Amino acid sequence: MTDTLSIYLVQSNPTLGAVKENCEAIAAAYARGVVAGADLVLTPELSVTGYPLEDLVLKPFFVRVAMRAVESLAEITSGEDSPGLIVGVPWKAGDQLFNAVLLLDDGKVSEIRYKHDLPNYGVFDEKRVFDQGPLPQPVDFRGFSLGVMICEDMWYPEVSAALAADKSDILLVPTCSPFELEKHGERQVYARKRVEETGLPLVFCNQICGQDELVFDGASYVLDSGGRPTVQLAAWQEAEQLTSWRRTAKGAVCITKKSIKLESGLAAMYQAMMLGLRDYVKKKRFPGVILGLSGGIDSALSAAVAVDALGAAQVHCVMMPSRYTSGESLGDAAECARLLGVPYETIAIKPGIDALDSMLAGSFKGTVPDTTEENIQSRLRGLVLMSLSNKFGNMVLTTGNKSEMSVGYATLYGDMCGGYSVLKDVYKLDVFALCRWRNENVPANALGPEGQVMPSNIITKPPTAELRDDQKDEDSLPPYERLDDILRCLVDEEMSVTDIAARGHDASEVARIEHLLYIAEYKRRQAPPGVKITRKNFGRDRRYPITNGFRSARS
Repeated sequence: MTDTLSIYLVQSNPTLGAVKENCEAIAAAYARGVVAGADLVLTPELSVTGYPLEDLVLKPFFVRVAMRAVESLAEITSGEDSPGLIVGVPWKAGDQLFNAVLLLDDGKVSEIRYKHDLPNYGVFDEKRVFDQGPLPQPVDFRGFSLGVMICEDMWYPEVSAALAADKSDILLVPTCSPFELEKHGERQVYARKRVEETGLPLVFCNQICGQDELVFDGASYVLDSGGRPTVQLAAWQEAEQLTSWRRTAKGAVCITKKSIKLESGLAAMYQAMMLGLRDYVKKKRFPGVILGLSGGIDSALSAAVAVDALGAAQVHCVMMPSRYTSGESLGDAAECARLLGVPYETIAIKPGIDALDSMLAGSFKGTVPDTTEENIQSRLRGLVLMSLSNKFGNMVLTTGNKSEMSVGYATLYGDMCGGYSVLKDVYKLDVFALCRWRNENVPANALGPEGQVMPSNIITKPPTAELRDDQKDEDSLPPYERLDDILRCLVDEEMSVTDIAARGHDASEVARIEHLLYIAEYKRRQAPPGVKITRKNFGRDRRYPITNGFRSARS
C-alpha cells in the first residue's frame, strides 16, 4: 500500500458527438499528465462524447462507436508505471444504457461505475435516456479507495454515504454542471455537505464549453476533509492541474494549494455570453457572424460580445436605416463600429419599403398604417441580413433581450431572424449594466479592444425601435425598472398577479404583462437558441404550452 497519490485534473472542452476528436484531446491531456508525474488522470462526466447528449445517445450505433473508442483509448495506459485514466462515456450493459465512468488502467477497462442519481428537472432529462445505476462501490487504485460520484450523485447524500461506509479515502466527482448565476457557490454548498457528512475530501472536475444554449464554466476544485477549498481552477478556460495527496492518520490530505479568484456577477455573465457564442460559432464552423447595428444598446452589446469572443475581423456589422432612423442613431452606430474595429456597411431599406408598399397597395387599400408597416421594416432588415449570411456564410446574430422576448416586443421573421442570441436570457436592465461594465473593464481572454467599446450616448438615450416617428419603448411597455421586476416575478419565480401586486405593482399592469408573456410563447418557440444565464431561461428551462387559457388574475 502506497501513502501518496497524484491526481491530474483535466478541465476539458469537448465537442459533443465528436468522439474521435475528444479521445485525441483526452490522450493529449493524458500525455501531459504523464510528464507532470500523475498516477491518475481525471476527466469530466461523459468526456468522450460531450454533454448533454439528448436523443443522440438513443442511437445504438453512436453508443457502440463511443464504447469502442474507450476500449482503444485504454491502450495508452498499458506502459509500465503508466497512470490510470478516468473517462466518462455512455455504456450499454445488456438492455440497459448507463451514464458511466470507466477507469482505464494497465491497457484495459479496469473498473466501471454508473450514475445513480439521474437529474430530471430544468435543463436535465437523463431519466428519459439513461437507466439508473446501483449505489456504487469504491474503486481500488494504487492503494487508495476512490469513491466516484457522477455529477448529480453529489447533490444528495445517499451515494456519498454508501461510499464512505465502504471506506473510501477520497470522493471524486467527474461532472458536467452548467453555469447559471451564483451556481458556483451553490455547487460548493452541496459539496461541503457531502464532505461534512462523510469526513472525506472531495475533487470536483467540471467541463468547460458552450453547448447550444448551455455553457459550462469549469471552475473545478478540491475541498479538504473540513470542507475548505485547497485547489481552485480558473473558470471559462481549459485548465489542468496536478494535485498531490498523502495518507495521514486522519485520512487522505491534498498537499497542493492553488487559489484563483473567480468572476461573479456581471463579469461572469459576460464570460458566459462570450463562451456560448464562441463555441457555437467555432464548433459549427461558421466563418464569423453578421448583425444589424442599429445605434441602440442591444445591438451594441451583442457586437461587443461577438468581438470579444471571435475577434473584430469575424464580426460584420450592417446599419440598415429607414426614414425613421435618426441622425443620432446613424452616428452612434458608426462610432460603435469604429470603437470595436469591425467591418461596417450601410444598406438603406427605403427602396425595399417602397417596393413592398407598391406590391401591397391593392391588398391594403382602405386601411391605415399600423404595426403591420412597422413589422415590414423589421422583416426587410431580417431579409437583408439573411441574404448576406446566405451569400458569405456568416451566421446572423440576433439582438433581442429577455425583457422584449418575454412580452413579444420583437418581430417574428424580422429582428428575431438569425442563428444565435447572446442576450436571450438577459433582462434589459442587465443589458444597461453590462454595457457600462464592458466600457470600464476588459474581460479575461477577450479579443476585443481595451477601453470604451460603445458610445456613452447609446447607454443613456431612451431605447427605441425607430419604426415610426418619435417612437420609444415606453410607449408600449412599462419603464424597464417596473417591467423587469414584474418579469422576474412571473418567469423566474412563477408568482401570481396578486403576489406581485403585493410588492407594490399595479395589479392591472401585472395582469397585462402576464397576458403578453403567455401569448408570446409561439414567438419564443421560433426564436434562435441563446446563452442560458439565469435559473430559468426560455427554451430548455421554461416549457410552457403555446395554447394556454390560464390567467392568474381571473382564476
